[in-house]
Amino acid sequence: MRVTQSLNQTQFLSALDSLESNLSQTQNQISSGVNFTTPSQDPIAAGAVNNYDQALSQSKQYTANGNSAQTSLQTEDTALSQLQSQLQSLRSLALEANSGTQTGEDLTAIAEQATQIQNSLLSLANTQDGNGQYIFSGFATQTEPFSLTATGASYAGDQGQNQVQIAPGQTLASGDNGDVVFNQIKTGNGTFTVTANAANTGSGLLGATTVTGAAGYSGKTYSISFTAPNAYQVHDSLGNLVTSGAYTSGQTISFGGAQVTLTGTPATGDSFSVTPSGNQSLFTTVQNLITAIQTGASSPAAVPALNNSVATALNNIDQAISQTSTVQASVGGRLNTITTQQSVQTSQQTQLQQSISSLQSLDYASAITSLDSQNTTLSAAMQAYTLTQGLSLFKYIS
Repeated sequence: MRVTQSLNQTQFLSALDSLESNLSQTQNQISSGVNFTTPSQDPIAAGAVNNYDQALSQSKQYTANGNSAQTSLQTEDTALSQLQSQLQSLRSLALEANSGTQTGEDLTAIAEQATQIQNSLLSLANTQDGNGQYIFSGFATQTEPFSLTATGASYAGDQGQNQVQIAPGQTLASGDNGDVVFNQIKTGNGTFTVTANAANTGSGLLGATTVTGAAGYSGKTYSISFTAPNAYQVHDSLGNLVTSGAYTSGQTISFGGAQVTLTGTPATGDSFSVTPSGNQSLFTTVQNLITAIQTGASSPAAVPALNNSVATALNNIDQAISQTSTVQASVGGRLNTITTQQSVQTSQQTQLQQSISSLQSLDYASAITSLDSQNTTLSAAMQAYTLTQGLSLFKYIS
């Protein structure tokens, strides 16, 4: 092949371009502090960094989700703690009303205090977070969930429960809807409930109720009726006689896996119904208590009716306290889970960032050495090019 001066020039210029390109890349590396700025400079490392970046972004999203859920659950936990406090105060008022020493004026004052607690409970049920969303509305976070009615309160939320993902394959509820917290509360002792007939005229009073026997409560409906102040009969819902016997104050009557203690002296014809526990709204329980106390204030002679109504309310309040405690324990468990996962995500993010850094971060000592070498090579090449450009056969012909 014939080597011409033009070909030599082209090859020299190509080599110089390559040297200048490498020098420019090294200078960019030193100024940016990274090994490569485009995937083409190191495809394998760039691919690995891209995978790490995606994992890091996902981990950070899990952290953000956890932070959001943590804020919501902490707001709920505070509301539930205040709810517990209000229920304990309401329970104390109920016991005070049931002491048998209160005058009509005293009962009126107690009813007013109970009404104030009712308003506080409504405010807690309508708690909003920092974004103005109702925490007990389920999915309907822009809808105020509860409003008082003549018999309790109506619920305008839904049964939804927002879920957030805090780790791969792990989600948890960031709140609880108001139907679960305030409406789905068991009556009585949680298994069955005993209610005095409103037409009772004696002084028979409800006492403790318990479930007994290996099989437990049968789940049937029963009626305890008094054929005389000292004699009772228990019938099932079909009218079948289940048991009967003599009665004395403080006696525990057992049947169908249930035990019911009664005190006082029932009148002939008085009765008490025993039914399986159902769900009742907390606000219905509170309103029933207020109504019973107000009725007792206006009818001082109807002490047994007041006492039995308050006794029923006390059982229902205890169930509300238990339900609130259960929900709050669940909230605490979820908060603990978030804390654990946040720690895991933080460690993972640190590891991912270290992996990215190990691939991207520049070894300055090596880069500077390379820069010096490239500068020297480029300078030598340019000098060589200058010298060869001055060569000509005519210089050697005399």
